[in-house]
Parts: sequence; C-alpha cells; structure tokens
Amino acid sequence: MKNYMKLEFAALSENEPFARNAVAAFCLGLNPTLDELSDVKTAVSEAVTNCIVHGYRGASGTVCIECETEGCAVHITVSDRGRGIEDVKRALEPFYTTSEGEERSGMGFTIMQTFMSDFGIESEIGRGTRVRMSKYFGRNACSEVANAE
Repeated sequence: MKNYMKLEFAALSENEPFARNAVAAFCLGLNPTLDELSDVKTAVSEAVTNCIVHGYRGASGTVCIECETEGCAVHITVSDRGRGIEDVKRALEPFYTTSEGEERSGMGFTIMQTFMSDFGIESEIGRGTRVRMSKYFGRNACSEVANAE
C-alpha cells in the first residue's frame, strides 16, 4: 500500500532538523536499517539546506517536501520557489558552489546522489528548483512489507 505525506514550512535554518526528522519518521514503516535512515536524513538535510541557502539567499520563502512510499522505496521531492539554478550541469559538479567566501563545500548534490538510490533535479531561473530522490531499502524492509501485505 502506498503512503503519502506533504510538508510545507518557512525557509529558515531552524526548520531543517524538523524536515529531516519528519521524513525519517515517515520512512519507519518500511523498516529501514539505521544506515539507510541516516542516508535519507542526510540527503533531505542537504536538499533543504540548498533551498534555504541558495534558493532564497536570506529572502523569505517556503520549502515543500513530498514523500511517497511504494513497496520497499521512499520517493522524496524537495522544492522551493526561489531563484533557480543557472547551470544545473555545473551545479552537479563536486566542489562547485555559488557561495564562495562562505563555509560551503559544494558537495550537497554529490552527497544526495551518493546516499540515495535515484536522484534528479529540475530548475528554472526565477521559478525555483525541485530535487527528486528515491531510496530503495534493503532486505529488512522488503521482507517486512511483503509479510504485512
């Protein structure tokens, strides 16, 4: 059975832990391992932080997270209606950042790609960015879900 959740919150740094933990709690029904749950939390944290830091750059705005479970997977979309990304291909390069002089490593998208099973990004200047990620959980989640159905 599919499950669905949607969150929308102010693009403030103090909301990042809330978002990360809400998505982690949503995933618990799939019985992830601690490592798998940590991967999801890290990827969501990076995506939300990107919306706040790069999408809005201190301006007010909202971040939206949508999650859906399907079989042994969680599909997550994190989006903003901020500035958008001028060059998505370049933004996906490790260590690339538009926030030079700040404490930014330019590794956010690389971390998301590494920790999640699937990753995609869409962005339009002046309209915002949407990151789609999926995590396919291992044997523990699949056997629990199969037994419950």
